[in-house]
Amino acid sequence: MTPQTVMTLAQQALELTLIVSAPLLGAALVTGLIVSLFQAATQINEATLSFIPKLLALFAVLTVSGPWMIALLTDYMTRLFTSIPSMIG
Repeated sequence: MTPQTVMTLAQQALELTLIVSAPLLGAALVTGLIVSLFQAATQINEATLSFIPKLLALFAVLTVSGPWMIALLTDYMTRLFTSIPSMIG
């Protein structure tokens, strides 16, 4: 296994991590922004107010995009495991 192969595998793993985590991070970001705007408009300064909306948003996004995420991860792991013999030999 060459250093180039290792770097390619690491790059693919990082790209997949970013792709899979992007919907969840985006939902948390948008929800946090909406809650913070609501808090600023109503002058409610409760730090724990944003947890429940973020949790509900993440659950909804995970429910909708979960099968897509699992398919991406399964496809990557299948390609990785099937390429092991060619990497060794």
